[in-house]
Amino acid sequence: MGCSLRTVWDERLSSYNFGPQHPLAPVRVELTMELSRELGVFDAPGVSFASPEPASDELLELVHTPDYIAAVKRAGQTLQADEPYCLGTPDNPVFPGMHEASSLIAGASVEAARSVWQGEVQHAAGIAGGLHHAMPGHAWGFCVYNDPAVAIAWLLEQGAKRVAYVDVDVHHGDGVQTRFYDDPRVLTISLHESPLTLFPGTGNPNETGGSAAEGYAVNVALPAGTDDARWLRAFEATVEPLVREFQPEILVTQQGADTHALDPLANLVLSLDGQRRAYAALHRLANTAAGGRWVLLGGGGYELVQVVPRSWTHLLAEAAGADIDPASTTPDAWRRYVLERTGEAPPLYMTDGRSPDVRAFENGFDPEDPVDRAIQETRKAVFPSHGIDPSL
Repeated sequence: MGCSLRTVWDERLSSYNFGPQHPLAPVRVELTMELSRELGVFDAPGVSFASPEPASDELLELVHTPDYIAAVKRAGQTLQADEPYCLGTPDNPVFPGMHEASSLIAGASVEAARSVWQGEVQHAAGIAGGLHHAMPGHAWGFCVYNDPAVAIAWLLEQGAKRVAYVDVDVHHGDGVQTRFYDDPRVLTISLHESPLTLFPGTGNPNETGGSAAEGYAVNVALPAGTDDARWLRAFEATVEPLVREFQPEILVTQQGADTHALDPLANLVLSLDGQRRAYAALHRLANTAAGGRWVLLGGGGYELVQVVPRSWTHLLAEAAGADIDPASTTPDAWRRYVLERTGEAPPLYMTDGRSPDVRAFENGFDPEDPVDRAIQETRKAVFPSHGIDPSL
């Protein structure tokens, strides 16, 4: 069955560019859009496009301080580092038009949220977004403005009373958690590699929300080496029961593709096929727990050719109700485009050839398995706040 999907896209979104040596390269989004076009995702019934407008200062100030916004504008004009705001660091180099590029991504995510909230479409995608690390008063982890947080804050301004945010990036969604840590209207859930082995060093299970929102910040910290089956087991045992219990009015998700085994910056070992299963699970949750209202954003992902375009094309296809057979070959025209654009040999198939066999957590807890221990830590930390028995 088809779904209505609005993709918020404009080639100007590629101007968020830290330079040729930086791992967050906009070509990954360009390759995704081209692959999705070639595979007919955008030809599916109910798929439409919208062009974003830059987020105004007023919108950005729902999350960011006025002095920080002014610093971003200044840095993009002078190209001078501003250390108190973490601008001009190796992670967050200054580039011309930094404010304009960053505010456009924030505007795209708000437009996606608006399209869904106002009932124009069931689902909306802003895959250039998902910049979940940016803090209210400084840049952080390749992120200048926190577009997921801005979109969620906009939804709250419109009267939303329950927003669920699920972040499956390999890195902890620390900036979004920080913004809503004391707000019980927002349930933030992050599945990520353990802070013991990966940036940003936060996201432990005992980070559960402020005194007014105890249990509304949820963190599943997975050990390095977690594979498809165990990642999906953790998702089913934590995310699904919490979102079903919360019954959000809208689901906002961040789909960093850096959980993949080939990603150069992290240590989980998911396959494209495991990621595809995760996207299908998020889609089901949107339909069963959030009335079909789903805003899906991009995020991290630093294997620019082999992983991100295929992963996010599956994501867009899932949201469009136009699933792509994993055994499909990548189109010849796309392969030529990849070679011309990057000089790299493109992948030949839309699969890694994996079929993860997931064992339900309810069928038995293994205390010797570090993933099971991580799952149980999270369940014990937050399930009681939602009236859920962590032992079931």
